[in-house]
Amino acid sequence: MQYHEARSKFIQTWGALGSQWGINKTMAQIHALLMVSNDAVSMEDIMAELHISRGNASMNLRALMDWGIVYKEYKPGERREFFTAEKDLDELAVKISRERSRREIKPALKILKEVSVVEENSAAARHFSDQTKKLYDFVLQADNALEKITEYKDNWLAKLVVKLMK
Repeated sequence: MQYHEARSKFIQTWGALGSQWGINKTMAQIHALLMVSNDAVSMEDIMAELHISRGNASMNLRALMDWGIVYKEYKPGERREFFTAEKDLDELAVKISRERSRREIKPALKILKEVSVVEENSAAARHFSDQTKKLYDFVLQADNALEKITEYKDNWLAKLVVKLMK
């Protein structure tokens, strides 16, 4: 397969996968493009490559920067802004995990805690309360485990576990 064909196929596939992971296709495609580009890419080049509008590119680049996985770069003598993605895959995984926890898991925990306290004393209410408390405990344990894993850069034991898993 030729380079341009392989690159395009990767970007399209990453975009499709992104929508399955809960982010929009264009955001995932921009991330893929930046991740496999060896130089920083201008917004105009992103727009041309992905056939998207300036507004769409701008909105998705801003979201990727909010996630902490895309950075703005300035080049001397250039008026245009350039963008690059996090290249360290371990760091990328940590940032995505932390952001997904903040955006998805923490709000779910808050709701589970809130709804598990039911004032009614019927069998159905007790069952509901028991199940939502169990679910809260499970999600909390999973979130804590994920947090520990993402702290591995500072933790020699976690580093060892990650190396053993590779």
